[in-house]
Amino acid sequence: MKFAILPALALFQVMTIGQPAPVRIGLSKATENYVNWIHRADPSIETVDLYALPVPDAVLELSRCSGLLLTGGEDVTPGRYGKAYDTARCTEMNPHRDSLDYALIEKALSLKMPVVGICRGSQILNVYLGGTLVVDIPGDIGKRVTHQCEEFLRCYHMVGTIRPSLLASICKCDSVVVTTNHHQAVDGLAPALITNAASADGLTEGIEWREKEGKSFLLGVQWHPERMDTSNPLSGPLADEFIRQAILFSLKKP
Repeated sequence: MKFAILPALALFQVMTIGQPAPVRIGLSKATENYVNWIHRADPSIETVDLYALPVPDAVLELSRCSGLLLTGGEDVTPGRYGKAYDTARCTEMNPHRDSLDYALIEKALSLKMPVVGICRGSQILNVYLGGTLVVDIPGDIGKRVTHQCEEFLRCYHMVGTIRPSLLASICKCDSVVVTTNHHQAVDGLAPALITNAASADGLTEGIEWREKEGKSFLLGVQWHPERMDTSNPLSGPLADEFIRQAILFSLKKP
């Protein structure tokens, strides 16, 4: 990531005020893959694992960051989206993680901070904003597309982007093979969101704001860009743009 790709105003600010402090990105739960995905795009970025902190402390720490990455993990508790009766079809759940993610999303959106959600992160964005989830893809949608495998690092399928969309403008691709590992997905889309990518079985694979004016940069993707080669247009460009938006956000902070 180079400052040359920043808009002229941001570049002028960097040149006139000197080298800014390192940009920090908060992760809802950090793993080596997510941290490496960010650092492959820009090694200077500082990452902060918010998971181990009490929720109020995590929210405070996020306020010192310039971007929020909602990472993958356990199933979102179905009671969060009106399907508490279907809990038995879930695998692992983590109510603390749900509460933490809700608090982090609320804070990030209030600050108009850039937000990217990956897998569970995309799902909980949709739920937070009023959407629902498919509780179990094989049981509810079928097996036309394999979204989850025992060897999760060798699980792939095609994703098609939808134009016009923010995602398509960033990745500049129509259809690409991605790495996948999930048995849940977006079902009812939150009113404020649109689908920007889909798989061949019709499942939503990516989400973004319907109306973007005055809102934070926000993207959710169901696949795992952090496990993919960054030369893939649905991996590297996403990290680059997320970091670019975080840098711009940091330049606006007092």
